[in-house]
Amino acid sequence: MADVLALVEARLHAAFGEPDARAAVTFLGAERIEVLRFTDGDLLRYATLGMSAQPMNDPLATVTDAERGPRAELLLSVRAGAADTDKVLRPLAVLAASPQVEGVVVAPGNSLDLGDPLWPGAPFSAVLVAEPGGLVPDLPLDAPMDPVRFLPLLPLTPNEAAWKRVHGAPALHDRWLTHGTDLRDPHRGSVRLDD
Repeated sequence: MADVLALVEARLHAAFGEPDARAAVTFLGAERIEVLRFTDGDLLRYATLGMSAQPMNDPLATVTDAERGPRAELLLSVRAGAADTDKVLRPLAVLAASPQVEGVVVAPGNSLDLGDPLWPGAPFSAVLVAEPGGLVPDLPLDAPMDPVRFLPLLPLTPNEAAWKRVHGAPALHDRWLTHGTDLRDPHRGSVRLDD
């Protein structure tokens, strides 16, 4: 599967340029996950590399397919300089390893909760998986393999995560848009949820 990861890394470089930092994390029972950091003006973009080496399979399936199934990598964009966001590398690797370790299928609209802040002092311990295609186009692979999708992660405050569970991801997106929420602000508070 190294060829898939080489193609993924090339796609990330085409979108963001050369990474200025990278770290690797290995979990028991899972393949190595790397997290690459790209600086884009006043933004830091973090991208996982390794999650797409294997397709995600339904944890309830009795037989898994080594080629077919959704493949993805995760993207997180935050404003630079306002917080120690480089500590997000391990939490991102944990999320990227969750399909291998926990049998989770990560898809748009899912929320993923780490239980701990994304970085020291962060008001977020969860993320919402957004629709792909905006930052990095899908990467087609040879049949019968599914394309690799690059899924943006949007940090969630605890109040937003609870509200999303009740009202759904589209309703939360509408709140963010209505109130002009800067989802890249590493210190932002919860969007107003009571109007």
